[in-house]
Amino acid sequence: FHHGGRTFAIYRSPDDEYFATDGLCTHEKVHLADGLVMDDIIECPKHNGRFSYKTGAARGAPVCVNLRTYPVKLDAGKILIQIG
Repeated sequence: FHHGGRTFAIYRSPDDEYFATDGLCTHEKVHLADGLVMDDIIECPKHNGRFSYKTGAARGAPVCVNLRTYPVKLDAGKILIQIG
């Protein structure tokens, strides 16, 4: 989703935990929402670079710059992300 001129991605883990990262791959700025999620990994749809959506860590070439992550909490069924 977009907010304040920025793009974010939200993930729900198999354990029903929520996580948020920047929504664009650090390699070529492709939308990660179109990527493949496997366990705690999001794979970029363009060049298959991988990140941990829990920590933002770059986990596979060609990406070498980590994603920024954001604290998430649930409040009355709404997902709140701390971006500031």
